[in-house]
Amino acid sequence: MGAAGDPRPDPAVTRPPGVGGTEAADTKAARTRSAIIDAALRLFRERGYDATTMRAIAAEASVSVGNAYYYFASKEQLIQGFYDRAQVDHAAAARPVLETEVDLAARIVGVGEAWLEVMSPYRPFAGKFFKNAAEPTSPLSPFSAESSPARVAAVALWEEVLAGSDAKIPRRVRPELPELLWLYFMGIVLFWVHDPTADLSATRRVLHRTAPLVVKAIALTRLPVMRGMIDDVVALIHDVRSVFPIPESP
Repeated sequence: MGAAGDPRPDPAVTRPPGVGGTEAADTKAARTRSAIIDAALRLFRERGYDATTMRAIAAEASVSVGNAYYYFASKEQLIQGFYDRAQVDHAAAARPVLETEVDLAARIVGVGEAWLEVMSPYRPFAGKFFKNAAEPTSPLSPFSAESSPARVAAVALWEEVLAGSDAKIPRRVRPELPELLWLYFMGIVLFWVHDPTADLSATRRVLHRTAPLVVKAIALTRLPVMRGMIDDVVALIHDVRSVFPIPESP
């Protein structure tokens, strides 16, 4: 490992993980990436996002500055790594409810509860972090182009929530619902950031109360008298998507 402060990557780590390397090297690279993310989150919580430097993150993670920049070209890219990891962890935590439950409201609640569990260690840092993420031009925004991989993964998870349920969903609105559910859950996340209860009881209450309302709203779309409103909602979604597009899956 290079000396602390040496801007050059270690000779042993000269290729991106998974490209021409051994499985052991890939595992080591994954551990290093995770250690850097964990170190950054600790410092962001203690010092704030703006006051934390990549040099400080490298020192906290016990890697050289060069290695820190090798894995993450900037603090913003590092946060994208956290987004990606959090999405993988959320999908894994949601697996039990997705594999056993078919009631749509219960699936929404279960996936929401899984997210609260995964994000629990980061709650003390959430307020400081979301202050930056809420800036419309910030690459940390969940609507930014830089955040699109995590956003695509999140929408795909809500697609799975719908696909495995026994809810009867009109074909007209079916393609739009995963994104709408993601937007709905972004509202839950915003409430979580501001939740004053230490045990998150307020957030859980909102989640448990709103999930059945979401399901009832979906059921209403089956009524013929709602067809005009459905068309308006679909048009609105397309307008929003034109401003914050989600890339097509490869």
